[in-house]
Amino acid sequence: MELFNTDSEIFAWVVLPFLIFLSRIADQTIGTVRLIFLSKGFKFYAPLLGFFEVIIWLLAVTQIIKHVDNVISYVAYGAGFAAGNYIGMIVEEKLSIGKVIIRIIPKYDTKVLLNYMKEQGFGVTKIDAEGSMGKVNVIFSVLNRKDLKQLIPAINEFNPHAFYSIEDVRTVKEGVFRTQKKRMISTVHTDTKKIK
Repeated sequence: MELFNTDSEIFAWVVLPFLIFLSRIADQTIGTVRLIFLSKGFKFYAPLLGFFEVIIWLLAVTQIIKHVDNVISYVAYGAGFAAGNYIGMIVEEKLSIGKVIIRIIPKYDTKVLLNYMKEQGFGVTKIDAEGSMGKVNVIFSVLNRKDLKQLIPAINEFNPHAFYSIEDVRTVKEGVFRTQKKRMISTVHTDTKKIK
């Protein structure tokens, strides 16, 4: 079949660039996830992913060097790199790996939000602070990234327009974290009125 004949025009200008594109998507996706694992301190997974990333990259580069006059291969290489970065970020987002710290500065009284967070098993620290517009409360919580899907809607429900910031946390020692049982309770109590 002419499609798989490595000497054919179809292979050189269609199949080969497509394979290079796919291999770059694969190695760059793995590379993006590897860097995220590395930044979160996953000492076993990062080197393992790095091994596969380099093998795939070598295969792609070897084909480009063999067909150095094929401009379409260069375009496929670049496009695969870009697509792999994007797909890698989506994969990391879906994995929701690691822990984050959320800082919340509510607009309204914090009692309802604090009670909800405690009831759901979130570790919570509340401090009094002074902001540019006067006295405020600041709520801190370190939680699993996947739990943000439940907490953010609760913040918006119980304290609309609250300011919050989220950052990755590399290492955590001790503290209060949600158990699997608590995580299963994922409904926001909409019957609770906001306290202004």
